[in-house]
Amino acid sequence: MDAAPSAEPTMSRTRLYTYLTSLTAALALSVAPRLGAQTLRETGDGLRRAADQDGSGDEVSYSFKSRADSLAWSKNRSLAARSTGFRLVVSLQDRHLWAIIGRDTVLSAPAAVAKGTTLEFGKKEWTFDTPRGMRTVLSKEADPIWQPPEWLYAETALENGLKLGHLNSGEKIKLRDGRYLTVRDGVAGVVDGGMFAALPTDEHIVFDNTLFVPPMGSKNRKIEGELGKYRLNLGDGYLLHGTPYKESIGLAATHGCVRMRDEDIEWLYDHVPVGTRVYIY
Repeated sequence: MDAAPSAEPTMSRTRLYTYLTSLTAALALSVAPRLGAQTLRETGDGLRRAADQDGSGDEVSYSFKSRADSLAWSKNRSLAARSTGFRLVVSLQDRHLWAIIGRDTVLSAPAAVAKGTTLEFGKKEWTFDTPRGMRTVLSKEADPIWQPPEWLYAETALENGLKLGHLNSGEKIKLRDGRYLTVRDGVAGVVDGGMFAALPTDEHIVFDNTLFVPPMGSKNRKIEGELGKYRLNLGDGYLLHGTPYKESIGLAATHGCVRMRDEDIEWLYDHVPVGTRVYIY
């Protein structure tokens, strides 16, 4: 989904433990959903999981796409519950992230997670899920630049009734008006009468009812600010990152990544070392 960010130096786990255990765990425990007892129930509108969250008897119903989906949730939730040491835990159902040391929660934060929809364009298909399981923080980056995957251009083309084309480095595409679309020095532009004119790098490239996907690495494929101030790379294009879309936090709204509030992603960037385990269920 994104280009692999550069790795950051890891923090000593002993220093991290000493620092974090000095924080007050009660900051988050009063509002965090707990990993409580679970009961599986069949209902008329599908399979649901009822959770006794706080011992009060109040229940929260979780919806699942299938029994296999529910079993995967249960398996990975149990894996997270058995985990030890310093780790991050993400509940897709609760749309919430916790940073935990031993039995103490040192950060509890709402998050936006994948919306679970499927995009079809031509012969291609993308399903926007956040995979459950255990991942590892592979690298961290401040002021990240996003290089959108192809689904962004397919989604935009579909929304605007456009065809989808690809502009490759070194290629010249003849347009209907006789000009040529090409890339020079990492920037897309048009050649007219032998003169090259660069196109705006913050706009989509649309000619002849076609949206052209710029090549990876070009300035037209790099977007600033879309991932907020920080990102933590979990591999395979999946990230923990900030967002300019504050209203999406707490919703199933992403294409697979986990979005965080500014203050929460900054905390993670500052205090979570590369190599930290991340349990997603």
